[in-house]
Amino acid sequence: MDPSRARSHSLGQSEINWDRLDKTKFYVVGAGLFTGITVALYPVSVVKTRLQVAPKDAVERNALSVVRSILKTEGIPGLYRGFGIVITGAIPARIIFLTSLETTKAATLKLTEQFNLSEPTQAAIANGVAGLTSSLLSQAVFVPLDVVSQKLMVQGYSGNMRYSGGLDVARRILKSDGFRGLYRGFGLSIMTYSPSSAVWWASYGSSQRYIWRDADGYLLLSRLLGYAADNKELAPKQWEIVLVQATGGIIAGATASFVTTPLDTIKTRRQVMEVEKRETTRQAIRRLIAEDGWKGLYRGLGPRFISMSAWGTSMILAYEYLKRLCAKD
Repeated sequence: MDPSRARSHSLGQSEINWDRLDKTKFYVVGAGLFTGITVALYPVSVVKTRLQVAPKDAVERNALSVVRSILKTEGIPGLYRGFGIVITGAIPARIIFLTSLETTKAATLKLTEQFNLSEPTQAAIANGVAGLTSSLLSQAVFVPLDVVSQKLMVQGYSGNMRYSGGLDVARRILKSDGFRGLYRGFGLSIMTYSPSSAVWWASYGSSQRYIWRDADGYLLLSRLLGYAADNKELAPKQWEIVLVQATGGIIAGATASFVTTPLDTIKTRRQVMEVEKRETTRQAIRRLIAEDGWKGLYRGLGPRFISMSAWGTSMILAYEYLKRLCAKD
């Protein structure tokens, strides 16, 4: 088999582009698939948020103590505070994200074809631009949900106000801050999630090209999977495709969590603060450093690392499975 054709064959099996998808099936099945993942990983977000807003003298200083405290006082429902609001808005937000991701990636790939770029570089640019664009658009829906759900997550904790539900939170925010209050932390969200999304998707897309390279350019995973220069059958098995995708998801999620946790901590603290306690971004940074030193900016790194790595791996495996399931014959 010709090396370049073999490489294309491998990539063709591991990647399914927008024009090959049954869009209706993609949206309907995707909504159910990602709802299930959100149910599984939501408690980690609750624990992370509690750690990020904890005062200096809080008893719960690690993820395990927070989980114990929540289970002791509220039981399992305490780990799902604000879940209803998140899951209601997550479906339209996810549709916006996935549609803009795939359409932008396809358009950018066409634009980069005119330049003499390597496949990994071309994939990194297309996926990076797509990740950035889709994150920017979806934040318009995600941020208000974030503000409301996080207030529910920490209600009654460390002096935070109690609410009767998501609508009560939204009503009080609108009364005290107006519509702008629902977008508190929007700038930090853009700074946190958009670059993170760009890096995540760029590294994930580029890694696929590196792994499934032609015979003269095999990298580590390709060699481990046995694709040598004299191998005539280069088509990867299904479990090998899944292995490569999962590896990319873990690495991308871990990297993104380390880079963006300081901004996420500051954003979370600003979003849950009541009007009378509100701090500027600079004041929030100074307070965190004064209380815990520079490591204060990495409060909740453990749960965020687990959340982003687990979410990244689960999401990309589910997403790639969804695309295979919805591919047109």
